[in-house]
Amino acid sequence: QVQLVESGGGSVQAGGSLRLSCAASGTIFRLNTMGWYRQAPGNQRDLVADISNFGSTDYADSVKGRFTVSRDNAKSTVYLEMNNVKPEDTAVYYCNLRALGRNRWGQGIQVTVTS
Repeated sequence: QVQLVESGGGSVQAGGSLRLSCAASGTIFRLNTMGWYRQAPGNQRDLVADISNFGSTDYADSVKGRFTVSRDNAKSTVYLEMNNVKPEDTAVYYCNLRALGRNRWGQGIQVTVTS
């Protein structure tokens, strides 16, 4: 059973920075992609950024140049460095691990950007 535990959320002023972390535990297939999705009230859950175990990354257009996704394979942990945040970044952020065609999700963590 894979568990994902997120940390680092909270409230930040527009233009500020925040760092999210997600630690995975359990039996994890080594070939996997970890990343972050977000969901604002009334919206669907969308990809923010993800990174494969080989280091290949993908970003939503809205966060390119502001957010950076990284991972520590030894710790099975993925990070999201959020810089120059905007009020529209306010959402619940979910950690995701995808392996062997299956998705695992964290419980979600709130990020609120105030103007």
